[in-house]
Formats: sequence, structure tokens, C-alpha cells
Amino acid sequence: MRPPKVRPGDTIALVAPASPVPADLLEKTLPVLHGWGVEIRVGECVRAASTGYLSAPDEARAAEFTQAWLDPGVTCVLTARGGYGSQRMLDLVDWAELRAAGPKVFAGSSDVTALHRAVNVHLGLETLFSPLPMTTLFDEVAAEHLRLSLFEPDGIRTIASPTASTLVPGTATGTLIGGNLALLASGLGTPEQGSAREAILLLEDVTESPYRIDRMLTQLLRSGWLDGVRGVALGSWNHCGAPEAIRDLMLDRLGPLGVPMVWDFGFGHVPASPTIPLGARATLDADAGTLLILP
Repeated sequence: MRPPKVRPGDTIALVAPASPVPADLLEKTLPVLHGWGVEIRVGECVRAASTGYLSAPDEARAAEFTQAWLDPGVTCVLTARGGYGSQRMLDLVDWAELRAAGPKVFAGSSDVTALHRAVNVHLGLETLFSPLPMTTLFDEVAAEHLRLSLFEPDGIRTIASPTASTLVPGTATGTLIGGNLALLASGLGTPEQGSAREAILLLEDVTESPYRIDRMLTQLLRSGWLDGVRGVALGSWNHCGAPEAIRDLMLDRLGPLGVPMVWDFGFGHVPASPTIPLGARATLDADAGTLLILP
């Protein structure tokens, strides 16, 4: 199900399901969000003065997310940043209660990949794999693409990347899934993970050594999770080693799948990252470097 789009005057709830939110980035970005003509409701965990790697205890983060979703006045639940911690709160959320509350827009990326899978599977909703507002990568281009995805999704049905190049030629149509490689690999065996069968898979990561990326890809392959995948779009791999080495690794591990695959599609931990609707059906053209989001 595709949730209703955001309209001027709606309320967006800002939540922190993972790591702490830098106060300076919060204050810098709030005016940008308010400039969209919406109300911004900032969750308690977003403003929490945490000194650890979690913005707040698991119970508090789960409660913040749940309260935002159950609030009938909230149209969109937007995650402030990633880091680590989203997986830890999944079992503390009453997904049946959220499903009964009805659909909302959900957006975020990185560690929030775990929450995307949960919302996709438990609530049957499309979600937005989007740049995170409270990071240094939330530039004007990224912010505008997220705004359009929230308010005018029908106007950006084609997503193209000027940096994309073909690894395996061809076109494929399927459901968009995926996100951060480390979160997908660590989610194997959990209720939310499902599989990549009949899907267009998005993959990206940051600060992972090539051998660790190799290990995670191998885990996905050996588990059967990639069986039946229809296409692969690879995003950013910043601070993961030499780009050509990562490119060769992708060809080595994923090339034998024999499906269309595109390199450097421009999403993930990079400036100007586009927003991509997970759960939507799309056609990947690996030769043209485009994703066409289907109605």
C-alpha cells in the first residue's frame, strides 16, 4: 500500500530510533523542514542528551516511534539520523496496533533499514529510503528530492544518476527492497527479513572493509536470500576502500546472479542522495542508469 502524500499544514514527527542526534545539526535543519510549510513535532529522544551510542533506552525509542505513528494528527514519521539501534527496538513495537492505526509516510536510511523492513512486512506499506535530516550530508539537493517525494511523489517517477555505470546490462522489473548491506545481513533469520525474490535490490554501505563487504554478500548468497532477485542497484561505498576494488568485488560476488546490475547509483552516504520508495514496483534499466517507479 502506498501511504497518502504529505500536504502543506500537515505534521511530521521527527524521531530518533538509533543513535543520538547532534544538537547543532538539529537546530540547523529544523528551519529547512519548517520551510516546507508543515508542523514539525520533535520527539523526546531526538533532544535527549545521550552520551552513548543510543539516543535513549530501547523502551523510550520504541515508545517515541509508536506514539508518533498512533497520533492521528501525524502524517509522516521521519527519522532524524541513523547510527545504530533500530533493530533493538523492533520487538518492543506492537505492530498490530500500528497497523490498526492506518498508514503513514515513513522515511529514513542507513541503520533505519531495519525499520523499513519492519514497516514493509508488518504494515504492508511502501516507505521512503531517504537522506537523514540531521547529518552533514543533508544538502539542498537531497532535501529537495525528499520534499518532492513527500509532497509530489507522482512528479518524480523516474530516478536517474549521472554517476551510474553498467555492471551487468539489461532491464528488470520488481519490488524495490534493501538499503544498508550490514543491516540486511544482520537481519537474516528475523521475522522482518523476508527475501529478495522478484525484487530490485538496493545496496549501499559506509566505513566497511572490502573483506567485510565480501563476507556480508557471501552470507546473503549462501542463505538463499538472494535467490530469485531480478536486479541490483548499488549505491555509495564511501570509506570502504578503493572504489574499483569494491566494483570488482560486486562483479565477483553478485555478477553470477546474471541479473541487470548498475554501479554507483548515487544513493546512500553521499551528498545529493535521492529518495527511493521501498516496497514500490519499479523498472531498473542498467544500461541507462535509471529507476522508473511504476504506478
